[in-house]
Amino acid sequence: MTQPCPCGSGKDHAECCTPYISGEKPAPTAEALMRSRYSAYVFKDLDYLKESLAPEALDGHEEDSVKEWAEKAEWLGLEIHDTWAGGEGDEAGIVEFSANYIIDGETLAHRERAEFKRIGEHWRYVDGNMASAQPIRKETKVGRNEPCPCGSGKKFKKCCG
Repeated sequence: MTQPCPCGSGKDHAECCTPYISGEKPAPTAEALMRSRYSAYVFKDLDYLKESLAPEALDGHEEDSVKEWAEKAEWLGLEIHDTWAGGEGDEAGIVEFSANYIIDGETLAHRERAEFKRIGEHWRYVDGNMASAQPIRKETKVGRNEPCPCGSGKKFKKCCG
């Protein structure tokens, strides 16, 4: 029986993230590593989460915190927003993503812009910064007889309209 991969790729987990998590083969791209790290949280594979870190990221790695988050969260899905580099021929890349989950009855989203680098044939997670969604811009509609927003003091229809 096939089981969809938690990373949201639409593939069976045995053909998607599981070969990376099990060490059968390295993730070919930064995005593939990001997806496999999300799946590792879902599967609670704490060893893989630590192994997939770059050496400089190990200093700030708090195993107890990672374990608590992985175990307490009900993982709802992963959304990849954008990637910069991180392809098979690249040495570094960035993946912006949202990991959606529920903790203590509250639905939350962890949105991050994560940095990755290739070490040998393996991609590794370096660091991440919280990212916010693009701002929603509302355009105000100016009536023809209202003052022009350019500040001229004239009616909009006689100025910029």
